[in-house]
Amino acid sequence: MFGISPLGWVHTLGSLPAIPVAAYMFARHGRIVPRSPAGAVYLASMLIGATTVFMVAHQPVSYVVGVVTLLFLLVGYGVGRISSLGRTGVYIETVCLSVSAFLLMVPTVSEILRRVPDGHPLVTDLNSPLLRGAHLSLVVMLIAGLTAQILCLRRQGRT
Repeated sequence: MFGISPLGWVHTLGSLPAIPVAAYMFARHGRIVPRSPAGAVYLASMLIGATTVFMVAHQPVSYVVGVVTLLFLLVGYGVGRISSLGRTGVYIETVCLSVSAFLLMVPTVSEILRRVPDGHPLVTDLNSPLLRGAHLSLVVMLIAGLTAQILCLRRQGRT
């Protein structure tokens, strides 16, 4: 179904929970909160997706996205343990984890548009205007979201 191998299904279903969990944390907290139960689910799901991409990827850029995602996850989850950074650590954590969610959504949107509906996908070319528009929308959401998060963190820091 959808031309996905068994390992591809492990990759897809393993990383899938990160999407609603991230959406929940963005809606509830305005950011991904790593030291929370939802944050633990997000990390586990993202690690499954980011590590299995090396076994299922067909595009060279997929390997780069996997490595960069892992780096942003490690920094995002690790920076909170460095107490000497103070409030700066919260900013780094927020930006890194938001970028990790963005890096999850770019291939997710690409794969959905290139595989659905089964047998007659909406996009057959990586240069499709629909796919480029979807990616541009994700970039705009990332920029707007990061701006809102940083402004909110600054306001919290003043109170």
